[in-house]
Amino acid sequence: MEAIRVGIVADPASPTKAARRMTDLAPPDGVGRRGWSIQLVSEPFTLGSEDVDTALARLRSQSVEQQWDLVIGVTELPIRDDDGRYLLAAIDPQRRSAVLSLPALGGFRVNTRARDAVRVLVSGMAEPASPEEKRLPLPGRGARARVLLGMVLANRPWLLAAGLKSALVAALATGAVATIQPTVWTLAASLSGWRLWVATVASIMIVVAWIVIDGELWDRPENGTVQARERSRLYNTSTLLTLTIGVIICYLVLYLVNLTWALFVLDPDVIGEWLGESAGYGDLFVLTWFVASVATLGGALGTGLESDDAIRAAAYSKREEDRRARLAEERT
Repeated sequence: MEAIRVGIVADPASPTKAARRMTDLAPPDGVGRRGWSIQLVSEPFTLGSEDVDTALARLRSQSVEQQWDLVIGVTELPIRDDDGRYLLAAIDPQRRSAVLSLPALGGFRVNTRARDAVRVLVSGMAEPASPEEKRLPLPGRGARARVLLGMVLANRPWLLAAGLKSALVAALATGAVATIQPTVWTLAASLSGWRLWVATVASIMIVVAWIVIDGELWDRPENGTVQARERSRLYNTSTLLTLTIGVIICYLVLYLVNLTWALFVLDPDVIGEWLGESAGYGDLFVLTWFVASVATLGGALGTGLESDDAIRAAAYSKREEDRRARLAEERT
């Protein structure tokens, strides 16, 4: 019995990585069933400004061109129904095409969940019980939060440091010099706890704002429709959360490196003699805290940001531009 030819069209980056784990999928109960022959194509197939039907139509067109029996699209974009509900998947059994939204899986164990979801979709379309088109909405009021979490984790904020390497190196150098400056000792000793916290939050917020402005990462709605405004809000929120998490990670790395440096080169008795009061190792932790905030600002703002994929990947709007460009090239 000839195997069912299944096509998986995946957006580049994380959807493609997830889809590569699906090429060996088999029917849940393989006995007495036709096997699956799965082919993967990595390319953008939808835009955030398009409706689900347009994505399904484009997938079906490619399926006909590739002579597949059915096709699954795996996208990093959030997809919504006409009534505004976020969808996990949209299925057209009659044309044997479906689209799966990875952010709707919530961000945790995405590869496993995506693999299971694609198996269910392929099984359903291989033997459709109903020719009617189906939508699988996310349940509950937490649907938007779940999609947002999936978008942020798909951005992999922990990799942002790769796009800030020059700024991070500059911040480390700034911190190393500031740590041994008596004037900085005096300033750190004079600050209360709440001022240190304000300095921390302010330094992180300023760096995030600088990255957004310098990288032109802010998304603006194409028109005044509710859907366009909601999409821009979702994109911008995911960008800000991604950058904030990434900068906090860089801040913690900077703090730990500077703390190690301070513990190695500074003697609390020397600091206490300069300040005219007793000092202990606890004062080195406070000093490093203050230095981390100063160095974050001085290093990041004093250095131009690289045009790096890690920074562009922090914004869905930038990846949206890439999708539009690639789809435009294919149409010409």
